[in-house]
Amino acid sequence: MIANILVGLVALIHCYIVYLEMVAWDTPRGHKAFNLKPDFASASKVLAANQGLYNGFLAAGLIWGLYLGAAGFQIKVFFLLCVAIAGLYGAATASRKILYIQTVPAVVALVALLLGW
Repeated sequence: MIANILVGLVALIHCYIVYLEMVAWDTPRGHKAFNLKPDFASASKVLAANQGLYNGFLAAGLIWGLYLGAAGFQIKVFFLLCVAIAGLYGAATASRKILYIQTVPAVVALVALLLGW
């Protein structure tokens, strides 16, 4: 139960990231969230939308695993690992903030899932 709530939270975080990257990238909210200058945000809008789409696939996979209930265990594990690895890469290459926003929640959810919480 707790694990599924945490998986749902990670999925919601990624839905919000999708919104920021695909819709709000070139707005004051997107600029603030990603520490962007307006000219860079405008120039990279298409790339950000592509990145947002990938985050949407991560959210969709987690939601799919939740939908399947106990039968979705392996799907949830797979997509949480994908989120954690992507977060580690993002933290190493883009912003340390990604470690706390993306990786930590995914790892906490994964541990809870593996422990059967």
